[in-house]
Amino acid sequence: MTVRAQAFWLAAPGRGEIRSVPLAPPGADEVLVRTLHSGLSRGTETLVFAGKVPPSQYATMRAPFQEGDFPGPVKYGYLNVGLVEAGPEHLVGRTAFCLFPHQTRYVVPASAVTVVPEGVPASRAVLAGTVETAVNALWDAAPLVGDRVTVVGAGMVGSAVAGVLARFPGARVQLVDADPGRAGVAAALGVDFASPADAAGDRDLVVHASATSAGLTRSLELLAPEGTVVELSWYGDRQVSVPLGENFHSRRLVVRSSQVGTVSPNVRGRRTFADRLALALELLADPVFDALLTGACDFAELPEVLPRLVSGELSALCHVVNYGDAAIAR
Repeated sequence: MTVRAQAFWLAAPGRGEIRSVPLAPPGADEVLVRTLHSGLSRGTETLVFAGKVPPSQYATMRAPFQEGDFPGPVKYGYLNVGLVEAGPEHLVGRTAFCLFPHQTRYVVPASAVTVVPEGVPASRAVLAGTVETAVNALWDAAPLVGDRVTVVGAGMVGSAVAGVLARFPGARVQLVDADPGRAGVAAALGVDFASPADAAGDRDLVVHASATSAGLTRSLELLAPEGTVVELSWYGDRQVSVPLGENFHSRRLVVRSSQVGTVSPNVRGRRTFADRLALALELLADPVFDALLTGACDFAELPEVLPRLVSGELSALCHVVNYGDAAIAR
C-alpha cells in the first residue's frame, strides 16, 4: 500500500491548497515523522504567500525542504515538530524539530531532525527556528553585561529576541511597538514596554525587527553615541529609507545586518548550525515563550487562514497549526 501525506502548497501568490503527495518508505539513516504541530512564521511566510520575494533573493530564501520555486507553486515552511515513527532506534518515539514545511508526514535524513528536550512542549517547540534567529542576532550584536538594549518591533522575531535578552545579566531591556496590545507580551517576557514616542533613549544597542522605515529611523534615534542597530527586518521587495544625514556620522552610529542563513561570524568556527538550534530548543524550556503563541488552527484550515494573516484580519505572533487526525490519515 502506498502511503500518502497531505501537504500545504502555495498554488499561486495569494492562493494556497492542500495536496495529496506520495511518501516513500524511509531508507537507511532516514526517519519517518508524523507532524504534531507546525508554526507559521508571520513575517517570512506571509511575504512568500503574497508573492513578495524579489527574484534576486529566490536562492537565498529557499527553505531546506522546499519544493517548487518562487513565486509559486511552492511548498514552503520551516517550523515543524513531530513524532519520529520509524528510523534509527535512538530516535523512534522521540519528539523532534525539523525545518520542514506544513505536511502531515514526511521522510528526511536522520541528521535533519533535532530531538526536543524533555520539558519543552511540542507546541512551544515550533518556536525553535524563531528563537534560533534571535540567538544568531545576539551573537551578531554581542551585548555586554548591563547594556541598555531596546528591541523595536514586538512581532514574532522581535519578541523572541526580547525573551532571550530578558535573562541576560544586568541588561535593561525595553520592547517597543506601535501596538499597545503588545504590552502584555512584554510583561509576560519580563521586559519593559513603550510606544515609539515614549521609548527610552541613550541605548547601547537597538535590535530592529519592525520591518518598517519608521521603525529603523526610530531605532537610530534611540542610540547613544557609537551605538549599534542590528537590523533583523526583511523587507522583501520594498524600498527602505534610512536617515544617514543629520548627526548619523558625528555620533558614529552603526547599522549592522543579521541573517540566520549563516552562523554569526563572531562564533563561526566554534559553533555550528546544529549547536545553534540545540541551544534554541534548550532556551524554550522557559514557559515565558508561550507568550509568542497567539493563534492556532487545524491543518485543514490553512488555505483560509493564511490570507487572513496576510491581510491583518488575524493578528498573531506565531500561529500554531495543529494536525490531530490529519496526521494519522493515510
